[in-house]
Amino acid sequence: MPEDVTFCGVFDGHGPHGHLVARKVRDALPLKLLSSMDSCQSRQNGSGQTCFKGSLKAADLEKDVSAEERLISLWREAFMKSYKAMDKELRSHPNLDCFCSGSTAVTIVKQGSNLFMGYIGDSRAVMGSKDNNDSMVAIQLTVDLKPDLPREAERIKRCKGRVFALQDEPEVCRVWLPFDDAPGLAMARAFGDFCLKEYGVISMPEFSHRLLTEKDQFIVLASDGVWDVLSNEEVVEIVSSAPSRSSAARMLVDSAAREWKLKYPTSKMDDCAVVCFFLDGKMDSESDYEEQGFSSATIQSYHSGNAGESDDSCHRSEPSLQRNFTVRPSEECEGFGNGRPHPEEFEGNEDTVAGEDQNWLGLEGVTRVNSLIQLPRFSEERPNP
Repeated sequence: MPEDVTFCGVFDGHGPHGHLVARKVRDALPLKLLSSMDSCQSRQNGSGQTCFKGSLKAADLEKDVSAEERLISLWREAFMKSYKAMDKELRSHPNLDCFCSGSTAVTIVKQGSNLFMGYIGDSRAVMGSKDNNDSMVAIQLTVDLKPDLPREAERIKRCKGRVFALQDEPEVCRVWLPFDDAPGLAMARAFGDFCLKEYGVISMPEFSHRLLTEKDQFIVLASDGVWDVLSNEEVVEIVSSAPSRSSAARMLVDSAAREWKLKYPTSKMDDCAVVCFFLDGKMDSESDYEEQGFSSATIQSYHSGNAGESDDSCHRSEPSLQRNFTVRPSEECEGFGNGRPHPEEFEGNEDTVAGEDQNWLGLEGVTRVNSLIQLPRFSEERPNP
């Protein structure tokens, strides 16, 4: 991308092959986003010339649509197209079973003072900013797209999916098939999870735009393993108090690991992946990555892979498909086919988060939730819904 454009993302897999799905999305989605942006610009410009920098031209100012609105529209379309293309590629992938496995995504693009965000699932973005008293505050940038969000629940029920919580975890709503109490997915949007794509779970991202100010210091992208044990305010405090910017992400995942041991000593720790993006574009003066402006770190439990694995993992042989313990260990996975053909995913509202959702932000983030409760076990002759 051009020099004034920066992309960051975190992808968290779930299900038996979730670590492979997340890795595939990590490697492919950024390129699809860039390709989609080029395509959208070429079509709207008619000339094929890039206008990534979004400069204000006189011709733009004279039009009904300002240059800024035009740039927002371009990025919105690019996010929508790239996410749809990513899910389509996963559906047709010959060697990756995404029927009961999937991944979240929280992705941001900074272009000048513009911040564009696209996200699905329950990975979250939070910004550290200074208030009028020069005190650091936490601003949640994304909404955890859970099934109990009114708009999400309405779509799922309209598509014949079911949304309810189990008696032993009444605070956790999950998505269930219409004809079986499976798979119990604890998010309303995800890549993959094709067993539920007919029934209201979609891969279309929420998109939003924000103008950054000088008070905005950094953005933290993290998987739900971090938000399960740390609040937004705690996360911002840890990052802002890190001895160096290059160590901020590592400090955060280490803090999350300690909290997991304290709060859930009998549970297996969820994978944690973190990117800390510093908005002034600078790192520590002694760092070799001074111009990149971000640090990243992951910690993964011994039993599963993670989307934030170091890049050298891509050059090693694929890991054995160990059980991912976002699935309850008492449930044994039985074989599945690749699933039957699915209709086009639901084309819902693409607007930014409506005001009615603001009470559903889950700001505290201290309830541990397994993404997937069990795998569906279909008989050969399953009933028509």
